Amino acid sequence: MVLVIDDDEPFRERLVRAFGRKGFTAHGAESAKQALERAAELRPGYAVIDLRLTDGSGLDLVRDLKAMDARTTMVVLTGYGSIATAVEAVRRGATHYLSKPADVDDILLAFAGATLPAGEAASLEHQVPSLARAEWEHIQRVLADCGGNISQAARLLRIQRRSLQRKLSKHPVRQ
Repeated sequence: MVLVIDDDEPFRERLVRAFGRKGFTAHGAESAKQALERAAELRPGYAVIDLRLTDGSGLDLVRDLKAMDARTTMVVLTGYGSIATAVEAVRRGATHYLSKPADVDDILLAFAGATLPAGEAASLEHQVPSLARAEWEHIQRVLADCGGNISQAARLLRIQRRSLQRKLSKHPVRQ
């Protein structure tokens, strides 16, 4: 059973349906509170957790779910990837950390890496994000930290406001 925790309803429902098509029983939760309630009731073997939830941090949720059942295999998803949060997610009990956009196949590969023998897990290809993707994620994280204020984000990024607007008008870079 898979529990998908994400406050983005269309994304969450799409993942729940995709897991269902792959033969899993999947349920969704929109908040950390709802996730803890559903986990206590359903006891999922797998969890997909968004890093930023409306009522808390996905990192705290990883710790809480791990305390509830240490056997739960967890993957943390985020649109604002950084090495520090990836390390912290794994330290708190997550098996893997993926940057959005991630699809169900990426998540299943991450789950499989957690359960494969060491030799086979090591042979899984690790994708390093491109420089353009890392820049896009950094800009999005700074913009989110500034509450969407483009002028403030431009000051923090030390670029012109117009340059930031041009970068934001482009579509996200795929990995």
